[in-house]
Amino acid sequence: MDLKQIAELASGGFELVGVALLVLGAVIALIRYGSILVRRGSPSVAYSGLRKNLGSAILLGLEFLVAADIIRTVAVEPTLQSVGVLAVIVLVRTFLSWSLEVEIEGIWPWRRAQASGGALPERQNT
Repeated sequence: MDLKQIAELASGGFELVGVALLVLGAVIALIRYGSILVRRGSPSVAYSGLRKNLGSAILLGLEFLVAADIIRTVAVEPTLQSVGVLAVIVLVRTFLSWSLEVEIEGIWPWRRAQASGGALPERQNT
């Protein structure tokens, strides 16, 4: 088995895990949503929990799918065109991840420390 075949298997494995995480995460988010509603919880609380759980599942699945694309492009098909396509895919998925993170957290990333009342971590000199 050569490197190209190993990379194809690894890429396929990452894709499979990414899709499984998307599907399982959606199912688990819906089950949690239903259980909150059945226990006569607040529909708004259940809905916000659904959005947060589903968003987290999507983020995790996207990370694995991006990893699969990177492996495939770098090890299997290293052409200029495939690298360009990878760049666009990573850009779109990064934007999706970033916007989902903002949606889940409800705050811009650069405002997290201020919102939590904490200071920004000090930089270490290395």
